[in-house]
Amino acid sequence: MAQDSTGIPLRQLAERCGVELAGDGDVVIDRVASLDSAESGGIAFLSNPKYRHRLADTRASAVIVAPADAEATTLPRLVTTNPYATYAHVAAILHPVRAAAPGVHPTGVIAPSARVASSASIGPHVTIGERSTIGERAQIGAGVAIGDDCTVGEDCILRPRVVLYAQSSVGPRTIIHSGAVIGADGFGMAEHQGQWVKVPQLGRTIIGADVEVGANTTIDRGAIGDTVIEDDVKLDNQIQIGHNCRIGAHTAIAGCVGIAGSTTVGRNCKIGGAAMIAGHIEIADGTVIAAASGVGSSITSPGVYTGAIPAQPQRDWMRMIGALFRLRSLAERVRALERWKQEKES
Repeated sequence: MAQDSTGIPLRQLAERCGVELAGDGDVVIDRVASLDSAESGGIAFLSNPKYRHRLADTRASAVIVAPADAEATTLPRLVTTNPYATYAHVAAILHPVRAAAPGVHPTGVIAPSARVASSASIGPHVTIGERSTIGERAQIGAGVAIGDDCTVGEDCILRPRVVLYAQSSVGPRTIIHSGAVIGADGFGMAEHQGQWVKVPQLGRTIIGADVEVGANTTIDRGAIGDTVIEDDVKLDNQIQIGHNCRIGAHTAIAGCVGIAGSTTVGRNCKIGGAAMIAGHIEIADGTVIAAASGVGSSITSPGVYTGAIPAQPQRDWMRMIGALFRLRSLAERVRALERWKQEKES
């Protein structure tokens, strides 16, 4: 939970964020807000030029703007090439996360062989399995279930009702939000004589440092090897990552994305919401996949990939579908005309 701020002079915020100050640096800022809702003492940001007109009406005490917008207001301002990132830094300064009190709640159930750092906070009804380790200053929320042989690094935050299956590993400073399930069995089934035979899932799930996992996201354990989420990966809510996947460092994935097993997503990728990615493929570093796109084969060259058709009025959609159905017959007619032309010319 964020703490209330006591206020910081704008000059200090500029220095701590490493950005340019324009105007009165002594104005005291105690909270962040939007351009529309800000009041005295608040600081707002403008990152999209189409909202520039709102600068004239904002009641904020200061604003964060790009150099191109610096002259559009007389308010004290922080000038930066990345207003949104600067806003994030300012918000973290003004509204720091409240540290939880260390100790184990009386209702916690800790296995005798588990090791819990004395500075960690273990909430109500938490269970921690045999040989598991909880690092310094980790915060384990109410109802979290941690299986055997798990590792939770220092300064991690596991929100209420997170589940870590056995042998899961979570790196330092990682945040996992409520309802996320880490290390469940992957969808491994072999068909035999008309029935399904479960394939034992023997690998682990390994999550690196500074990762954030959204609410109700699921990351399956490996079938034989491990499922790996590298450092600084940011996962939105309700994402499914199948067994033996590897997600490269600094990649960001929006909500409702599904990634089938044994797929490798490179470093610094961006994947839009509801994209569906097939299994056993590779996606190159630096790739951007648009929302709702379907990816069925490997992407070897970085770039922006889009595979979705935006919604259309129903009448236009029906015309388009009708045209698609006619493409095959049209292609056959074109080939026939080409053969006729070749025969005539010969």
